[in-house]
Amino acid sequence: QVQLVGSGGGLVQPGGSLRLSCAASGSFLSIYSMGWYRRAPDNERELVAIITSDGTSDYDDSMKGRFTISRDDAKNTVYLQMNTLKPEDTAVYYCYARARVGKGWGYYEDFWGKGTLVTVSS
Repeated sequence: QVQLVGSGGGLVQPGGSLRLSCAASGSFLSIYSMGWYRRAPDNERELVAIITSDGTSDYDDSMKGRFTISRDDAKNTVYLQMNTLKPEDTAVYYCYARARVGKGWGYYEDFWGKGTLVTVSS
């Protein structure tokens, strides 16, 4: 199983920046992708950004150019640099990982962190 521990959330003024981190630990064969989803009040969970093991990344259109996702495979850690934050970015941000677990070839399973709150307000 995989445990995901996120950090870096908090209160920031509009136009400010935050950096989220999420480290994976536990028993797994490999991690295929890591990323972030978010859920704002009264909204459904939505993709923020995701990055695969070959470095390919994808973003929600509203975050392209403002957010940058990166990963350190040696540390099994994913980072989300968020710049030019807006009040509508206020949400709980959830770390996500798709990992290969089990024995032999294993199988893919999705894992979620507990979430970290980001509040953008003056």
